[in-house]
Amino acid sequence: MRIVDKINSSIGQDANATSIIGVLDIYGFESFKINSFEQLCINLTNEKLQQHFNQHVFKMEQEEYKREEINWSYVEFIDNQDVLDLIEKKPGGIIALLDEACMFPKSTHETFAQKMYQTYKGHKRFSKPKLARTDFTINHYAGDVTYQADQFLDKNKDYVVAEHQALLNASKCPFVANLFPLLSEEASKQSKFSSIGTRFKQQLQALMETLSTTEPHYIRCVKPNAVLKPAIFENFNVLNQLRCGGVLEAIRISCAGYPTKRTFDEFFDRFGMLVPDVLDGVDEKSACIAICNRMGLKGYQIGKTKVFLRAGQMAELDARRAEVLANAARLIQRQIRTHLTRKEFIRQRRATTYMQKLWRLRGIIHEWEFRFSKIYPAQLARKLYEIMRREAASICIQKNARAHTIRQNYTNQQASAMVIQTGLRAMAARNEFRYRRRTKAATLIQTQWRGFQAFSAYNKKKQATLTLQCLWRARAARKELRKLRMAARETGALKEAKDKLEKRVEELTWRLEFEKHLRIDLEEAKGQEISKLQNALHEMQVQLEEAHTAIIREKEAAKIAIQQAPPVVKEVPVVDNTKIDLLKNQNEALKGEVTELKKMVDEFEKKYSEAQKENTARLKEAEESFMRMSQLQETIGRLELNLSNLEAENQVLRRQALVATTNEDLFEEMKNLTDKIANLESENEVLRNQPTSIEQVIVAERIPQAKSFNNGHQTEEELQTTKESVPFVPILTKQRSLTDRQQENHDVLIKCLMEDKRFDKKRPVAACIVYKALLQWRSFEAEKTNIFDRIIHTIRSSMEESISNLAYWLSTTSTLLFLVQSTLKASNTPNVTSFRSRNSPTTLFGRMAQGLRSSSFPMGVSSGYSGMVGKPNTHSKVEPKYPALLFKQHLTAYLEKIYGMIRDSLKKEISPFLNLCIQAPRSTRARSIRGSSKSIHSNIVAKQQASNIHWQSIVNSLDHTLGIMTENHVPSIITRKIFSQVFSFINVQLFNSLLLRRECCSFSNGEYVKAGLQELEQWCLKAKDEFAGSSWDELQHIRQAVGFLVLHQKPQKSLDEITNELCSMLSIPQIYRIGTMFWDDKYGTHGLSPDVIGKMRALMAGDSINMPNNSFLLDVDSRIPFSMEEMSRSLNDINLSCVDPPPLLRQRSDFHFLLQPIEF
Repeated sequence: MRIVDKINSSIGQDANATSIIGVLDIYGFESFKINSFEQLCINLTNEKLQQHFNQHVFKMEQEEYKREEINWSYVEFIDNQDVLDLIEKKPGGIIALLDEACMFPKSTHETFAQKMYQTYKGHKRFSKPKLARTDFTINHYAGDVTYQADQFLDKNKDYVVAEHQALLNASKCPFVANLFPLLSEEASKQSKFSSIGTRFKQQLQALMETLSTTEPHYIRCVKPNAVLKPAIFENFNVLNQLRCGGVLEAIRISCAGYPTKRTFDEFFDRFGMLVPDVLDGVDEKSACIAICNRMGLKGYQIGKTKVFLRAGQMAELDARRAEVLANAARLIQRQIRTHLTRKEFIRQRRATTYMQKLWRLRGIIHEWEFRFSKIYPAQLARKLYEIMRREAASICIQKNARAHTIRQNYTNQQASAMVIQTGLRAMAARNEFRYRRRTKAATLIQTQWRGFQAFSAYNKKKQATLTLQCLWRARAARKELRKLRMAARETGALKEAKDKLEKRVEELTWRLEFEKHLRIDLEEAKGQEISKLQNALHEMQVQLEEAHTAIIREKEAAKIAIQQAPPVVKEVPVVDNTKIDLLKNQNEALKGEVTELKKMVDEFEKKYSEAQKENTARLKEAEESFMRMSQLQETIGRLELNLSNLEAENQVLRRQALVATTNEDLFEEMKNLTDKIANLESENEVLRNQPTSIEQVIVAERIPQAKSFNNGHQTEEELQTTKESVPFVPILTKQRSLTDRQQENHDVLIKCLMEDKRFDKKRPVAACIVYKALLQWRSFEAEKTNIFDRIIHTIRSSMEESISNLAYWLSTTSTLLFLVQSTLKASNTPNVTSFRSRNSPTTLFGRMAQGLRSSSFPMGVSSGYSGMVGKPNTHSKVEPKYPALLFKQHLTAYLEKIYGMIRDSLKKEISPFLNLCIQAPRSTRARSIRGSSKSIHSNIVAKQQASNIHWQSIVNSLDHTLGIMTENHVPSIITRKIFSQVFSFINVQLFNSLLLRRECCSFSNGEYVKAGLQELEQWCLKAKDEFAGSSWDELQHIRQAVGFLVLHQKPQKSLDEITNELCSMLSIPQIYRIGTMFWDDKYGTHGLSPDVIGKMRALMAGDSINMPNNSFLLDVDSRIPFSMEEMSRSLNDINLSCVDPPPLLRQRSDFHFLLQPIEF
């Protein structure tokens, strides 16, 4: 590209020129011993140029013959469209398969070759060589070429990375920067996988579009021999080149057709002189026919506007014309020469007469002079002397006069020279003064300009950084989108996922039941163990009491025995003391057992508390499993919803295909019927002039027997029944009259949709009228109709860039979509609410089934074109046909498109202010000023008010958009979602800028942003929840970040307080980045403590494996975040019973049904 730009600049190409002459030089077809990816691209280019040559030379020639309606024989020529489809068609072309293979990391050239063998197995232009694993052969226009696919994948992925290209483009060296130009924003957004093949195909398509806008002239270069030597001409090689280049085919077409063609006026002006007797009173066409017949031409053709001549006939006419012109030229030359000769003769005759007169006069004078010279000689001498004296005097006078004049001129010149010198010196002084003043001004301008350049370079670098971030996020989004599309293509994968989810639900249910039984058994075992321990304790206490009583009894018995025993016996107490000791030991043992039992009871109580804690934890797990089970059930329901929608659409397409097969059988019969219609025009005019009431009765009687050919097709049984019951001629005339009336009504309805932009009780009148008309005409049940296409075309052509126009069409489209959705039938599936990204494969059409299934609005059935049968205020759901389903999909697509245009327009409007709102101006930052006076304080307040104008501009944009949405009665759910996404965009832009720019993480800047956020909070309170919704909650990230910046006690805060209380929405990397980039420019305080920063660094080091480098940045939400169920709840109060139609429809009797009430 750099070489091309240099050549264009060197030859003086004007970029603003309206007409250019370009030269496209390209080598021909390549077929070497080893043909790789480069040869495929070059041969694709030659195929494209050959097709362009065919279309320009062959097709245009034959189309002109058809347009002029002359008798000619169709000349077949070779068309290479199938080869182009084989290579570049999407999604089944070789380049598309190559891009798909490059997306998978495990793909090899062998798998790519096998995929091509399977895909193009039956293609006539594709073949596989024998004993080849990766080779394939393509039958090009010029012949067969065998390619080796060994390096196709590597060469297709050999492109410059966008980040590297941006880095090299930012080089200070102009040569390097020009070698790597940046792609446009649209191209970078549209490119999903930037492969070499796709980019080459796009550039080739751009070249073909450029060629199609020019008038091409082809120059075929022929190589005479293969040895590259002079004076050698190889006939076979040259003939093959001419045949491959299409030259022989062009010559054959030219000879077989009419190579010379002229319009009637050109032909008549050029050759009218051959037949001068037919020039008066005859039109140009008749004159051209007379000229050809008079000249004896044969085989020529007369078209509508041109005369077509065979080869050689133009040369014959030119020869006759040259002969006539030569005769006329000779005649003119003869007349002119006669005129010039006569003119010269008359001139010479007059000159001769004059000379004779002068000669005769001179003779007379000489004669008189001779006579006087003899008479007066003295007188002549005196005259001669007088003449000589006067001559001497005059010479003296002349000498003095000339000297005086020269002296006077010298004096004047000297004075003038002095004046000129004075002026020149003054001018030189003024120029010197002007030069010095300009030099000083230029120095000042250079200073300002260099400052501006530095500031512009800073802005460009900042914009480049944002662009790089957008590209990276777009790349990640494309990867995610690719994964979702691959998952959505496999229906089997959906079924397997459904089975796995069902098994998972069953497993979780079984686990929950098992945990319930286990908990019950654990409680029973615990109760039994406690009861056993209590019984054992009770028995031990009983035994202890019995032992105490036994000891007391023995002591009393021993006392009695001592009192009654004789004195000799004194050793008995000793024996009794041993028993007492034995009892004491037993008592101690029992006490030990009791303590052990108490310890066991304590241990059981501890186990009981632990079991109770485990029970509560398992209950929480059970609740979580219930939540997961409900989510899985919702996912299963959503998958079943998608499958049911796909099955319903497939059934409609099958029915359409069956109807199409029957239509082919009726094609010939319809031709005969149209011929009869043309013969019965008079009767049709009579029927049109009849009163409207009679026509309506006739139509109501005939429509059940013969359906409209415009909105549907008849089957053979219905056609046969019609033939037997009623004659064909009246039905067809009525049918034609009905079709004309229907077309007129369609035109009036479309005109009403475009012009009537009124609102009646917050309802768009046009949407209600269109819906009632479609319902009356039974268009939703028609197999074929064009009213849906005309409505969609009207909506598409009426959309403008102004937000007021987009808001009106958003309100109209959403209302019409809701009414259509509430009328069509669908299968019973679970009601699921889902959100979808803009790039997601699922659409709002798939989600609309939930609103369809939950609503049960009855609808009256129309039995004719302009009458209603049944209750006028009740409706029954209708079975939608293919046009109705397609109309619903188109309405859904335009609803999403208009929603995205309004949202993106508002984002684009506030984006410049967001870049100025993230950082406070230097003049507004608070600084400690010693001895500040009252004037300084007032200046600071004025500057702060001027800096808040950016936030006020954002609020004004929000107010303006809200006012327009309210004026056009846009559904509140859509308005809330628009502002929620816009506030989310503000949150992402401000938060990401805060994380990426250190100068923004200051105390004064936090105060500045916090004051601006208060402006947005006041707007949310003023707009109320009906329109603002949860917009304020979308700013949680920037609110918490700003609150952290203006916090005074950062060093005293712990990590738990920061993560759980202050910044609960922020992640550890985000808090760490803000904490490390913070600097207090107002009070000079410190940031987070080193202990907290060390803990966050340790946490991030542990999670660094699973966390990407830029995980602290937020992503912009570009979803369509509303479903049909939410929109149905917002539009549940639509009542069509009292919609006032415009006067244009009131005047027509066919639209009187609009005055009938319809309730919802």
